[in-house]
Amino acid sequence: MLFNSMEFFIFFPITVLIFYILPKKVRYVWLLIASYYFYMQWNPVYILLLFTCTVVTYFGGIFIEKQKNKMAGGKEEEAGASSIKKKQTACLVIVLFICLGILGYYKYADFIVSNVNRILSLLSIGTIQWEHSILLPAGISFFTLQALGYLIDVYRGEIYAEKNFLHYALFLSFFPQLVAGPIERSKNLLVQLHKPQAFSWDNFRKGILLMLWGLFLKMVIADRAAIIVNTVYEDSTYYGGLFIVVATLLFAIQIYCDFYGYSIIAKGAALIMGIHLMDNFQAPYLARNVKEFWRRWHISLSGWFRDYLYIPLGGNRKGWLRKQLNLLLVFGVSGLWHGASVAFIVWGGLNGAYQVLGDIYTSWKKKLRTWRKAQDDSFGRVWLQRIITFGLVCFAWIFFRAGDMSDAIIIVKNMCHFNWWILFDGSLYILGVSKEYFHVLLCAILLLFAVDLKKYKGVDVEEGFLRQEWWFRTLGYVALVMIILVFGCYGVEYDTQQFIYFQF
Repeated sequence: MLFNSMEFFIFFPITVLIFYILPKKVRYVWLLIASYYFYMQWNPVYILLLFTCTVVTYFGGIFIEKQKNKMAGGKEEEAGASSIKKKQTACLVIVLFICLGILGYYKYADFIVSNVNRILSLLSIGTIQWEHSILLPAGISFFTLQALGYLIDVYRGEIYAEKNFLHYALFLSFFPQLVAGPIERSKNLLVQLHKPQAFSWDNFRKGILLMLWGLFLKMVIADRAAIIVNTVYEDSTYYGGLFIVVATLLFAIQIYCDFYGYSIIAKGAALIMGIHLMDNFQAPYLARNVKEFWRRWHISLSGWFRDYLYIPLGGNRKGWLRKQLNLLLVFGVSGLWHGASVAFIVWGGLNGAYQVLGDIYTSWKKKLRTWRKAQDDSFGRVWLQRIITFGLVCFAWIFFRAGDMSDAIIIVKNMCHFNWWILFDGSLYILGVSKEYFHVLLCAILLLFAVDLKKYKGVDVEEGFLRQEWWFRTLGYVALVMIILVFGCYGVEYDTQQFIYFQF
């Protein structure tokens, strides 16, 4: 069930209405039922994977906490305490193995077998016979990381294990953020599920505004840009040179508006029910370097890898070289998390390499300051840094969008043949989007840019809008609805577009 589908426009109001009719103490049960129904709309059988992950991590957390309580009692001798710690660690490793094993089978089995067969064929050894057709379960990467984050927090003693199984099951399956995040922490979401809020008009108004803005980003910008991107990338030999450049720039906008659109719709839907989800994006394309970009892009995933992989690897505590190796490893894993392809690993590796080079540049810049004065916050320098950062990120997006390393190499080669006249001779209007809709797309992107610029400067745009007079707010809501209806990409000419991150 997609957020931009008619089914969701029926499902969501009914869910919210029943949620507020029911007594507070049983609302979580209804939300759990609704969330499982929501997930089963993709493939009912895969609900067993979500349930398995829930059961394993729930009982794993209970077991780890029981062992921790034995140690806290102070009656255990040193040998006994060591034994208890080993049991905790063993439980953690077993649960990690089960959950990551399930994720690995559904997401990486084909990739692993195909690469093993490639090596075996080079060695003239018989290949592995693999005839399984595996359909990737929606959201498996997201709820797996959320579950493992909870378990690791229990192991570290940062939270108490959840005793109510239904509360914990809802924490992993809460439908607004189930399929594509944000990857919530138990300290935020699980705590709120224990304290249902009364209906609030303020939450309702802001939630509706967020959902409409998310639909605008998805249907007016992302899905329209996708038409041009798909046209060029699916025939990059014919559409070479500047066509690829334009398509790559639009893909950067497409994936941002697609994923940010989903996240903001999820945030708005949850807020209507009194639940606050974290911000997953903070104007990332206005970042002045790639490190800042990753502090603003997919914040929940970046934070997860920082807390549960980068820091345990040593972070920046073991010297400069180890820090850079840790960065490259984490971003390589991040690329692999996004997809079972060498191209995704290269995409992650490029973003890691950018940060390594950025650290080297920063150290050089500090030395240069001893004899050269520079205004780091001058208008020209700031925007030059933003343009360079955006260009580097866009180049890496080529490997992400291509999905296959050989295709990515061909696209990069074909991109080098420029023909500047396509910007002026109307060639851009033969890529599946008419001249009028192309201009609408540009105007919508400019509106997004203006809003993001305000957010980057610390302005709360949503709160600013909601503080206006009722008539102004009403006009704003109506205008967003009309823009989506008139200029949104939907109807008999187009299929309902799935959100990009559903495939991860």
